[in-house]
Order: sequence, then C-alpha cells, then structure tokens
Amino acid sequence: MILYPAIDLKDGQAVRLVHGDMDQTTVFNDDPAAQAREFVDAGCEWLHLVDLNGAFAGEPVNAAPVEAILKACPVPAQLGGGIRDLKTIETWIDKGLARVILGTVAVENPDLVREAAKEFPGHVAVGLDARNGFVATKGWATETDIQVTDLAKSFEVAGISAIIYTDILRDGAMKGPNITATEALARAVNIPVIASGGVSSMADLTALKGTGVISGAISGRALYDGAIDLSTALSLLKG
Repeated sequence: MILYPAIDLKDGQAVRLVHGDMDQTTVFNDDPAAQAREFVDAGCEWLHLVDLNGAFAGEPVNAAPVEAILKACPVPAQLGGGIRDLKTIETWIDKGLARVILGTVAVENPDLVREAAKEFPGHVAVGLDARNGFVATKGWATETDIQVTDLAKSFEVAGISAIIYTDILRDGAMKGPNITATEALARAVNIPVIASGGVSSMADLTALKGTGVISGAISGRALYDGAIDLSTALSLLKG
C-alpha cells in the first residue's frame, strides 16, 4: 500500500482545511516545494497535491508552486483541483505531472474523463468526494444525489488509473477514515482505490492495509502534526 503525503495549496502556501472549509485554514509551510522535498527525503514514493483555490475557481490557480514541486522532486505526483478540460490535463502532463485527478468534471462531464483516459493512458484518476455516501463537487460546496459507488462503476471500462475516495466529514478532522465505506467501494469496483480524509494514526493505516483491497492512503494533517511518524508508516506499508 502506498502512502501519499498531501500538500494542499492555498494562496501559494501548504495548508490544511477542516471539512474542506476555506475559512478553517492552518498554514504548515509557506514553501510547498521545500515541504515536498522533506517528504521525498524521508522516503515517500508519491506526492498528492491539491490546488484548493483552483477547486473553487474551476481552473488552475496555484500553478507556480506545483511547478516548483515538480522541478524539485524526482518522484511522481498527482494533482487535483481546477482541472476540468483536456487542454489543462495536457499542459500538466507535459510539465511532468504523473497523474491528474478529475473530480467535479467527473460528475458534470463524465465523457471528458473517458476521453482523457483514452488520450492520456495511465495519467488520469478520478477523485470522488462524498458526504454520507453521496458525491459532492466544486470544492465540496455542492452536494449531488449521485451515489459514490454508482459513479465509480460507470468508469470501470474507461481505463482510469485510480479512484481517490474522500469522506468529507472525516477530512482534516483527525477522526479516522471511513474504512467501511472505502473498503466497500474498493470491493465494488475493479479500479485501485486510494483512501483519503481523516487518515490520522498508525492504527488507521494498519486498518486500511488490513482490508487487503485498498491500494493507497493519503494523509496530510497527521504527518504535519506528528500524529503519524513518516518513517514508521512507510515501513509498515511496505512490509
């Protein structure tokens, strides 16, 4: 199982939000590239980046810090937030991004996801953000009546490389991930599922790994706060 350290970008800084609320922001590093290098130097093999401003704006906003991270770090990175057209996808892949994460557009224009996965095989993931089992979009500001599992199943033949599943009510709250829902989704689809939202302790990582079906876990606040020791976590997940 792969550990993806999260670097959430707001106004050029590495931050964390609580429940996706832009007004509940904690700044962890004003140099996101330096933060990324810390994670890589500690042994992380992937980076998970989110353009928070971009998620709300519907277009890339924090391009400069993302580019700085890509230049500074030799490991693959995935990016979500404000990526809603093929041109933006192509631009990021050309800049060295390993994987784009399509969230809102996966709900509003699922055909674009299929087209992107076909045009950029191996480079497209879908981010499914849920509140009580239903998909939320536009930086979690808009709730839909679409069941997460139904939407995930609709992409099974598209060739997407992963699904990042976030339980909004757990994100940034240090209350543990929704393991039951994440495992159920992973068992329901033939696409690798990465857990996100609330991964806040070694026990959480142990439980996620113990399901045997979850391919990765994203953690942010717990790594910054020291609730999860990075080297210990990496050893656990590789073992």
